[in-house]
Amino acid sequence: MEVCEANFHCQRCAEASEWRLTYMLELKNVEIRLTTNDRVLVEDFSFILHRGDKAVIIGEEGNGKSTLLKLIYCEDDVSAYCQYSGQIVKKGRLAYLPQMFPKEDLGLCLNQYFADVEIHRHVHILARLGLTLDFVMSHQSIRTLSGGEKIKIQLAKIMIAEPDIILLDEPTNDIDIAALIWLEEFINNCDQPVLYISHDETLIENTANIIIHMEQLVRKTKSKITVAYSSYKKYVKARGIAYDKQMMIAKKQRSDSKAQLEKWKQIHDKVEHKQNMVSRQDPGTARLLKKKMKAVKSTGKRLEKQTDDFLDIPQIEEAILTQFDPALTIAHGKMILSLNLDKLSVGVGDMGVAKPSQDSRQLSGPITLEVSGPQRVGIVGRNGTGKSTLLKIIWDELRERTDITAAYMPQDYTDVLDYDQPVIEYLAADAHKDTITKVRTYLGSMKFNHDEMLGTIGKLSGGQKAKILFLDMVLCGANVLVLDEPTRNFSPLSAPEIRKTLVNFGGAIISVSHDRKYLEEVCDIVYELTQDGIFATLK
Repeated sequence: MEVCEANFHCQRCAEASEWRLTYMLELKNVEIRLTTNDRVLVEDFSFILHRGDKAVIIGEEGNGKSTLLKLIYCEDDVSAYCQYSGQIVKKGRLAYLPQMFPKEDLGLCLNQYFADVEIHRHVHILARLGLTLDFVMSHQSIRTLSGGEKIKIQLAKIMIAEPDIILLDEPTNDIDIAALIWLEEFINNCDQPVLYISHDETLIENTANIIIHMEQLVRKTKSKITVAYSSYKKYVKARGIAYDKQMMIAKKQRSDSKAQLEKWKQIHDKVEHKQNMVSRQDPGTARLLKKKMKAVKSTGKRLEKQTDDFLDIPQIEEAILTQFDPALTIAHGKMILSLNLDKLSVGVGDMGVAKPSQDSRQLSGPITLEVSGPQRVGIVGRNGTGKSTLLKIIWDELRERTDITAAYMPQDYTDVLDYDQPVIEYLAADAHKDTITKVRTYLGSMKFNHDEMLGTIGKLSGGQKAKILFLDMVLCGANVLVLDEPTRNFSPLSAPEIRKTLVNFGGAIISVSHDRKYLEEVCDIVYELTQDGIFATLK
């Protein structure tokens, strides 16, 4: 485990009070191994969570972030698929918000969900979370709640239980921008220490004072965890400086060593040549040359041995995202989409189907949306207004067009991916040898290992599935991208690369996103979808 000491003394000494330094959770030499393949997710990890800490765990999908958080909360939650060693010392009660809302509770009404709680005694907690007593005592089904509302009712039960430590696993999933801003305020104003997992860069920048970065290096054979007692921006900056410095020194050491060895070889070959040419009638010169050769060989051994002390070439996990063809463009002003809907509806029994029916319910309307090349359009809105439904309608409008090449990245990847299909087979559908070679090269640049390339799509992490979809868009030469939450499964360190790739994309983009950095950096125009229709906003 690496510890970044940046900002340690001023934060831990100058500002910290005795109350602040009371530790609530301690991990001592924790190791976690998957039972299926003995892969190490966590190795020799020690960490202390103090009062007032807002610690975020970041890293690529599949690195063990959720496993670590579950283990801290309850060992039994991970015993079925991993083994661990080390000590976890907890002071007080822990509360845990899972990544997915428990399926067994989705069918409950709100009053049933809170039936085991004396809710009337905790109206002040409801108010702090933006909830009302009438709302939580209603017969509304939890299944009908927005992502933000589901987060809030879970946090309400957590806070009513008066925990000493709060654990949150991806609380930003499926919540809108208004809920994201509220969540930031909750974390910042929370009296308890918070240990959470998130991919949302803005939320991390605005809340975290400790960064726990989990990585899997060397084709996922080496676990690395870095703990930085600093803000996220300072961590990223310090990490970049340290990487560049180590890389510069490591390259110079190798370059200097190569030059020294080349010079040594010239001397060695010259002495060897003289030895071969010396006459037997000149033993004095032969003795001198033999002595000189011994010194030369000694120097060679010293030069070879010095490489043992060289700094390693630094390893980082961020995958290189394949770039779209720079020659790919779309004509300025070309009409990409002209959509007019009286209303936006979905079938009550099938929330993902964007087709009006007798049993449909209205989400929004009327909607008029025009997109021309090469615009980059972002669509935002509160949960439940039908953003993903609208994007599916747009995809249906564009997918059969022959004057453009459109590609679609849904929020639910099962809409377009067969999880039982091998990765190579999906990306190299023509099975041509050159295509397969090209696909393997691209996948390698994205840090896929051999087993992942040959395995099925379903065995990949969410971030890897997203990379597969991006790579497919590149290979098919798409010049119009329809993207639903394109950055949601990428780590905060990978997301900037995704944004950079899309900024440099020469075609048109129509997207739904809650990623504030994505909306700011990628989108030319942002529309807000409301119950009354869709309207352009000021970025």
